Amino acid sequence: MQDPDNPEKGPEKETEKQAADPGRPPAKSRHILLRIDSWIDSTVWNAGFRAAEIWEDTTIFFRRFRVRGWKRVVFELAGEGLTLGTVGAVLMLVLAQPAFEATKEDWRNRGDFAVTFTDRYGNVIGHRGVIHQNSVPIDELPDSLIKSVLATEDRRFFDHFGIDAIGLFRAMVTNAQAGEVVQGGSTLTQQLAKNLFLSNERSIDRKVTEAFLALWLEANLSKKEILSTYLDRAYMGGGTFGAAAAAQFYFGKNITDVNLAESAMLAGLFKAPAKYAPHVNLPAARARANEVLTNLVQSGLMTEGQVIAARRNPATVVDRNEVESPDFFLDWAFDEVQRLSPRFHQHSLIVRTTIDMGIQKAAEDSVETSLREYGEAYHAKQGAMVMIENGGAVRAMVGGRDYGESQFNRATKALRQPGSSFKVYTYALAMESGMTPQTTIVDAPIYWGNWSPHNYANRYVGRITLETAIAQSINTVPVRLAKEKLGIQPIRAMAKNLGVETPIRDDVTIPIGTSEVTVLDQATAYATFPAGGYQSRRHGISQILDYEGNVLYDFDRDEPAPKRVLSEQADAYMNQMLSRVPYVGTARKAALDNGVLTAGKTGTTQAYRDAWFVGFTGNYTCAVWFGNDDYTSTNNMTGGSLPAMTFKRAMDYAHQGVTLRAIPGVENPLPSEKDVAKTAAAKPQDGLPQLIRPRMLSVQSTNILKDLGKKLKDAAPLTPQKVASAE
Repeated sequence: MQDPDNPEKGPEKETEKQAADPGRPPAKSRHILLRIDSWIDSTVWNAGFRAAEIWEDTTIFFRRFRVRGWKRVVFELAGEGLTLGTVGAVLMLVLAQPAFEATKEDWRNRGDFAVTFTDRYGNVIGHRGVIHQNSVPIDELPDSLIKSVLATEDRRFFDHFGIDAIGLFRAMVTNAQAGEVVQGGSTLTQQLAKNLFLSNERSIDRKVTEAFLALWLEANLSKKEILSTYLDRAYMGGGTFGAAAAAQFYFGKNITDVNLAESAMLAGLFKAPAKYAPHVNLPAARARANEVLTNLVQSGLMTEGQVIAARRNPATVVDRNEVESPDFFLDWAFDEVQRLSPRFHQHSLIVRTTIDMGIQKAAEDSVETSLREYGEAYHAKQGAMVMIENGGAVRAMVGGRDYGESQFNRATKALRQPGSSFKVYTYALAMESGMTPQTTIVDAPIYWGNWSPHNYANRYVGRITLETAIAQSINTVPVRLAKEKLGIQPIRAMAKNLGVETPIRDDVTIPIGTSEVTVLDQATAYATFPAGGYQSRRHGISQILDYEGNVLYDFDRDEPAPKRVLSEQADAYMNQMLSRVPYVGTARKAALDNGVLTAGKTGTTQAYRDAWFVGFTGNYTCAVWFGNDDYTSTNNMTGGSLPAMTFKRAMDYAHQGVTLRAIPGVENPLPSEKDVAKTAAAKPQDGLPQLIRPRMLSVQSTNILKDLGKKLKDAAPLTPQKVASAE
C-alpha cells in the first residue's frame, strides 16, 4: 500500500532501495536508531542545562557568605594557608617515607644478641650486642650519671617532643656568634634515632629522616625508655657500646657504683668517644669531664658546691693498653650474624671471624699514612679498603679513618661511582662472548643517543687491541663493545654474577662506571679472577658457637660449593689483560715487590670525586678507595696514584712469609729465584715506608701448624663426661 502523503515511500520503493543498497538497514531499525540518537541528544542537553542551574543556585547561595573589606584579606590568607598546608602535608608525607621504611624492621633485635668475636686464630677482638653487659634499669642508674648526660646532651629532654626548636635556635645563635659550629642542636632522641637507624653521613636527607624518626620514637616510647635505650646503644670508645660496658672497661666497676667524677667522664664521651676516651688521652677526658660539671651547674641540676669535690678529684681509669679493635669489620660481622641467626636459636654466641689482625693493622696504617702524607695535597679526607684471601675470607676491612668520629662504614655502605674499575665486567663479558685480548676494535668518538664518552685528554688512537685498551683505560672501547656487540643488560648480569650486590642502574653510561657500588662489592667481584672463574664466596665468619662449644654454623660445612660464573678460558684472558695494567698501564705504582705478579684496574670518576684501585695476586684481592664524604672533588687524584700506592703497601705486608699462589692462565705467574732473594726491606717508594712482617717460622713449620690447626678445628668438642673419664 502506498503512503498518500509521500508516494515514494511505499513498500515497493523501499524494497527497490534495499535491493540497490544491500548494506542499508531496514526501516524499522532506522527508526530505533533515530529514537536512540534523539534520547542521547535530549539527555545531554538536559544534563547540561540542569548543571548550569545547579551552578547558578550554588553561586547565589554562596554570595551571602561573601566578605568585603578587611575581612576579605583574612579569608584570602586563610584560604592560601589551607592550600599551602595541604601541599606541605603531602610533601612531609613523601619525606617521611624513608623513616617509615626504617621502622618496619625489628630495630630492637640488634640488642638481643650477645656476641664475642675472635680473629681467625681464636683471639678475642671485640664484642657486640647489649646482653654481655646487662642493661641496668633507668631507675637504678646513679642520679649523677643521668643528670650529667641530660645537662650535656639535652637539657630540655623532658620538655620537647623529639625536636627542640628552642634548643636549635639557641645553637644557631651561639654558632653564629662564634663563627663556627661550637654547639649542636640535635636532641637526645635525634641522636638515638641516628644510632638505631641511620649512619653518620652528613646530608640534608639524613637530617630530615632523623627528625621524622625522632618524632616516631617519642610517639612509641616513653621518655625513660628513650633515655635507657640511648645509654645502652651509644658507642663509648674502646670498642664498648653502652654506659654499662664503658664503666666496666674504663673504671672496672658496675655502672651502679660510679661516682660523680666518673659519671661526668662517661657523659663527656658521647660527643667524641675516640677523642675523649680516657685510656687513650686521659688529660683530654678529664678536661671534657670538667666541662660536663660546668654544664651541671649552668643547667641548675647541681650547685658549684656539689661538683667541687669532683673537680678536685677527677676520675682515674683502669691502667690498660689501648685495645686495637677492628670496629668497622665487627659492625659488618655483627650484621652477618643476624643474617645467619634464623639457622639457630641461641643469641649468646662466640663467633670466629676470618680477620687477620696483622693484615688488618697493616691495612689501617696504609690508609691512615696515605691520608696523613698526601691527603691534604690531594684534597682527600677519607679512604676505605677491603682485602680478601683467595677462597673468600675477608682478612682486613677499613671503613674510614676514625671509627670514634664516624661509625659510617665506607667499605660496606658508601655507594660511590667506580669509574674505570667497572670496565672489567664489560671486558669479562666480551671474553665470555668469544673475543680474545688480541681482538681489535676502533678507538674513536662514539655517540649513544645524546651521550658521547671522551677519553683522557680527548686522544683517540684508531684501531686497538682489547688488552691495550684496558691497560690504557680507554673509555670509548667498552662503550663501543656495549653498544655494538654486547648490550647493557648482559653487562649488568655479568657484574651481578661476579659478586656485585648493589643494584646496578639500567643506563648506557654504566660501561665506564657511573653506577654506584661499594668497596666490598668490587673486592668480591675481582676475587673471582684469581679463583679461576668461580664465585669468590666472600665471608667474614668461619664459625659460630654457643658457650657450650657446640658448632651452630660452619662456613665450610653449611655453605654451598662455589659455582663457576666465568669460563676457564675467559678467566685466563681476563687475568692476562689485568696483569699488564700494573706494569705497562695506569697502575704502575701498584706492582708488588719481590716479583709477586700483580693484576688489577684503576678507576677515576668524573671531576676526580673518587679514586680506586682494585687488584689481586694469586693469594689476595684488595680494593682501595679514596675521596670525600661530601662528594667534593679531589685535587686531580687518579686511581693510579694514592690508591695504587696504598694497595702496594698493604699487599706487600700481606705477602711476607706466605706460600705464593699462581694467577690462573698467566705464563710464569710466580717470581723467579732472583726475585725471591730480594730483601723485603727495599728502599721506600713514593714516600710510603715499608711495613715489615718479621718471619717467626719457616714455611714448612707454618704448613705443619696449619694442618694441625685444621685437624683440631674438625675434631669434635670435648664434653664434660669425656674430660672426667680422661682424668
